[in-house]
Amino acid sequence: MESLNVFGKKLELCSTNPMTGFYRNGCCDTGPKDYGTHTVCAVVTDEFLKFSKERGNDLTTENPMYNFKGLKSGDKWCLCVSRWIEAYKAGYAPKIILESTNIKTLEYITFEELLDYKF
Repeated sequence: MESLNVFGKKLELCSTNPMTGFYRNGCCDTGPKDYGTHTVCAVVTDEFLKFSKERGNDLTTENPMYNFKGLKSGDKWCLCVSRWIEAYKAGYAPKIILESTNIKTLEYITFEELLDYKF
């Protein structure tokens, strides 16, 4: 089944450099094994990366075991919707690419709230 974005259209690629997505296919696809619901295609910032690290999820440090080089400001990454909402409420939410953000995100936050963070 084809994944849809928040506009109800075909989900567009988020990033292949770095390779992102729960399935590491470059898209913010989700499924039953994706307990984190990695559906938000974000353009990360230094402020968000610091915020995430302070919450126990260090996205900046390389982890060769997972072929992960670490993120830097400006990288596109499929974030867990709960982490994005947490950052949103704290004032650290990064901008998002709506065309690459999975429609499943709308089960957690409104389209109108997402619009304010359109990249």
